[in-house]
Amino acid sequence: MARVRSAHSAHSFDAFRALANRRGRPGEKLVESLAEARATTGDGPEAWAPPVAARFGLPAAAALGPASYYADLSAPHGNRHVRVCAATACFAASGGEHLAEVEGELGVAAHTASPRGDVSLQTVRCLGYCYAGPAALDGDTPCAGASLPAQLSGREPPRAPEIPVADDTGDPVLLGGVLCGDPAWQVWSTTVSSGTADEVHREVAASGLRGRGGAGFGVAAKWEAARRAPGTVVVANGDEGDPGSYADRLLMEADPGRVLEGLALACFACGARQGVVLVRSEYPAALARMREAVRQAYAQGHLGASVHGTATTLDIRVVEGAGSYVAGEETALIAGLEGGRGCARPRPPYPTERGLWNAPTVVNNVETLAAVPWIVRHGGPAYARRGTSDETGTKLVCLSERFARPGCYEIELGTPVRRIVTELGGGLKGGAELTALQVGGPLGGFLAADALDVPLSEAGLSARGCALGHAGLVAFDGRVAPEEVLRHVWEFAAAESCGACSPCRVGSRRGLEWASAGTPPGLEWERLSRVLAEASLCAFGRRIPPAVHSLARAYGDRLAGWAP
Repeated sequence: MARVRSAHSAHSFDAFRALANRRGRPGEKLVESLAEARATTGDGPEAWAPPVAARFGLPAAAALGPASYYADLSAPHGNRHVRVCAATACFAASGGEHLAEVEGELGVAAHTASPRGDVSLQTVRCLGYCYAGPAALDGDTPCAGASLPAQLSGREPPRAPEIPVADDTGDPVLLGGVLCGDPAWQVWSTTVSSGTADEVHREVAASGLRGRGGAGFGVAAKWEAARRAPGTVVVANGDEGDPGSYADRLLMEADPGRVLEGLALACFACGARQGVVLVRSEYPAALARMREAVRQAYAQGHLGASVHGTATTLDIRVVEGAGSYVAGEETALIAGLEGGRGCARPRPPYPTERGLWNAPTVVNNVETLAAVPWIVRHGGPAYARRGTSDETGTKLVCLSERFARPGCYEIELGTPVRRIVTELGGGLKGGAELTALQVGGPLGGFLAADALDVPLSEAGLSARGCALGHAGLVAFDGRVAPEEVLRHVWEFAAAESCGACSPCRVGSRRGLEWASAGTPPGLEWERLSRVLAEASLCAFGRRIPPAVHSLARAYGDRLAGWAP
């Protein structure tokens, strides 16, 4: 996850893109090459980033920018590198105490390396083990559970359970392959051979499918905005950064062919010959599965030149992220793919007009794309009959470790949150009392235990000051004080702000100072919240005030001075 201090100026950004256009996209493999260089040394970026830039014919600053921005590149690395999750679900599972315990076991502080450089420790948000936290990655080996420190010290073997999965719809759209073994690629094979791009677009439009990555924009409208222009690119956004959600990790690991099939259908509908899958570096198993699935797809004729003997050509590549929450926002993601810092960009122009290397670019979330094969096969109207009239279809909901039955559930949009918490999740472990429920990530919002009679939908949650986001539900019980939850939210905001705009960069740190001091800011916070909500460049900064306000409402008088 990025710890960002500044952003490129507009002038240097334009100069970099102009240079890229002249020299054949030199930044396209820059971040990947920086990661390779990072793995061979314990030195800081100033030692190894400039030589990488020189190989690409770029100035040293072009490499030092991303090398100092992305957490994977800027963090100290020893011969053994351990990433410990400090995200919300793991924080709720241990009250935040697991990090100090791990530091004690390994004898090294977070974001440092041991004196001999043998072990380095890095905190990240999140690893996608929210159902079994606290969690860590020892290299690429996952460890999870209350015995996490003992697993990392070698006193116990590493262990991390598989994601519990269940369907609540009776006819799963997204979990058909995971639960029922429905094969992937059948819809693509038929469509590319005998269907048309218009037919795919028409069915998705009839379905009412909206993006599942948080913004909820109409999928067919986004596809239409690209207008099937020459050079169009479609990106599968697997940078699932909302702590508390692991739906994309489940799909990419357990059913990668379905994700690729959805991406292929999206490319077909948009007239794109190029597709990209961006997978978080915090998901090493998902990265490996997606790369193997692409290899198999080429071998089976689903991808490449003359797909299944038709005139369609489609190439897909898989790219690894480098550790940044904001880089999951579509303009920041595109900046990262171009080799730059993953900072949000002003809009317009929108990516569908000028995106990756100035080409029209459609960015769809992994879960969004995984629904497309079902829609094309069964028809858009069949999908539209599910969910609500305004928000159709199904959604994967992830329940955190505090629940009696944590796991990933497919539900219809509009399902009451209380039913999800009490019936599907079984309430909290050991009959503990729910004190607050986080919905949709740290900046999604919070609901009080007596305010769960709300439909799980964007409209229903927004009426309560929350956002659907990736629909991760993180439960807090009485073991964690409200003041600690508040500080945790501000720590996340300050650490993950990309720094591209002053309201978010300065405001998130000011809020953390207030939360750490334990003094309600009162009128100062009211003024800052207006600036954040109205002047931030992207949804990250704009979502901070409603998230904090919802937390204050959930805890009532215990967080006086933070409510609007």
